[in-house]
Amino acid sequence: MTELLKIEGLDVEFPTRRGTVKAARNVSLTVKPGEVVGLVGESGAGKSTIGNAIIDLLEAPGRVAGGSILFQGEELRGRDEDEMRRIRGDRIGMIFQDPQTSLNPLMTIGAQLVETIEKTTGLKDAKAEARAVELLEQVGITEAKARLRAYPHQFSGGMRQRVVIALALAGDPDLIIADEPTTALDVSIQAQILDLLKRLCRERNLGVIIVTHDIGVIANIADRVVVMYRGEVVETGDVAQILGAPNHEYTRSLIAAVPRADRKLERFTSVDYIEGDTKPFSRIDIQNHWLGQARSDRQESAAVEVQNLNLSFVLQKSLFKRNRRMLRAVNEATFSVAEGETFGIVGESGSGKSTIARLIAGLYRPDSGAIRVLGQDVSSRPNSAPAQQARRALQMIFQDPYSSLNARMRVFDIVAEPIRYHRMTDNEKETRRVVGDLLDHVGLGAAAGLRYPHEFSGGQRQRISIARALASRPRILICDEPTSALDVSVQATILNLLKDLQEELGLTMIFISHDLPVIRQMCDRIAVMRNGQICEIAEAETLFEAPAHEYSRHLLDLMPRMDLLGGATA
Repeated sequence: MTELLKIEGLDVEFPTRRGTVKAARNVSLTVKPGEVVGLVGESGAGKSTIGNAIIDLLEAPGRVAGGSILFQGEELRGRDEDEMRRIRGDRIGMIFQDPQTSLNPLMTIGAQLVETIEKTTGLKDAKAEARAVELLEQVGITEAKARLRAYPHQFSGGMRQRVVIALALAGDPDLIIADEPTTALDVSIQAQILDLLKRLCRERNLGVIIVTHDIGVIANIADRVVVMYRGEVVETGDVAQILGAPNHEYTRSLIAAVPRADRKLERFTSVDYIEGDTKPFSRIDIQNHWLGQARSDRQESAAVEVQNLNLSFVLQKSLFKRNRRMLRAVNEATFSVAEGETFGIVGESGSGKSTIARLIAGLYRPDSGAIRVLGQDVSSRPNSAPAQQARRALQMIFQDPYSSLNARMRVFDIVAEPIRYHRMTDNEKETRRVVGDLLDHVGLGAAAGLRYPHEFSGGQRQRISIARALASRPRILICDEPTSALDVSVQATILNLLKDLQEELGLTMIFISHDLPVIRQMCDRIAVMRNGQICEIAEAETLFEAPAHEYSRHLLDLMPRMDLLGGATA
């Protein structure tokens, strides 16, 4: 037997009140021991559905309607829950996308590992604990024995993902299914997780299915690639062939949409299909438009100035100052952003990027230092009328569009809220006209105002967030990881929309991301942060071609490479 896993003609369907949704149609793939197979495609392609179908974890009322799933020569379809429970964890391990939600926040890391080890291997007490320590050491967690007493919230995102991998390995499985294991991780943690998966695959002769929408991840870890589109496999082959000379038009379009790291382009390439019911961007006569009424000539002073900014968080409280444990989140940060400029801030998780954004937006108060927005000091007297006026000219677009939108409000009221709060229209009739116009302008259409956020895709929800940010007619936008969890095609459309809006409205943007190719394409200048400090500020092209700081060079070296594309994309 050469195949560890063999799927033939798999059909998965979800019955609904409006008919049956075919989530997967006639899917076939194989996985051999010691092989990494990449399952790639956009949201809704059916990737995660296949992974869940293999281990019988489809959400009700989903069901496998046809086909065969052979694991080590045995048919998995038709087995009862007790049999599948023995296979899960013991013979097939699963690494879920979000380690924060897949770990129990009320249990220590050690308790969760020991529980899994006892159920899958039969080891008890001291032997199970020793095995837990061994697993944590294997996945690269230092001081493993002490870490057993820690809770998930005490670990970073990358460390939590390592714990989830340790849990997947607890039963010594022969196959691991990794569902988007590096989504939203910064470039250094992503590289560590991918290296770990590759090493474990080779050392243990594991078969690995890695489910992802990230072509860079596929290029760096996979041996073979299966490309899915709307529930069907459109192309299968070796990674070099698929990425270097794809046969299917969709595969070519998907690869072309990957942000380039080798040179700067004017626009991002979009996948050639319409995302949901969104519409293309259409320009307006800004001089006679509601959005343009608040525009003024650019001033000579900077749009945003930050001087010697400091902020610390208390990690451990104590009556005595010497016993307190503090984290210096921002340390003497100084920079300025000119009007109309896109200023990028890049760094690893915990470097202080988002903290600086929240300080500028007024969500945090600095310990010391000065923040000036459009010439107004907003840090020393944040409640003064000039400071409040300056703050209104600044809006923020957050990383997760779903959690930043009120699920109980219709989209119309979400976008209208800042207009009503600031009394920017004379009556409700004008408010309705403005909101409809804003929704049209971001490509959703005025009719979208009647729906709720859960009725939209991730990319469409981010468009709603952009419309809400525009509603107060800002001059400055802070974009905090606005596309980190979006598919490559949806990311392209959102970033192109931001570029169009900036050019049309003369917006100043502070763009925060851990995605270096995106930063290169979006930004004029870039600040590199590490441990709360700014290591380097440089023009975007200068930073990528000749970085001055050693840490900047380190980050660039860790970028996922796509050399298999024959030099088309780095």
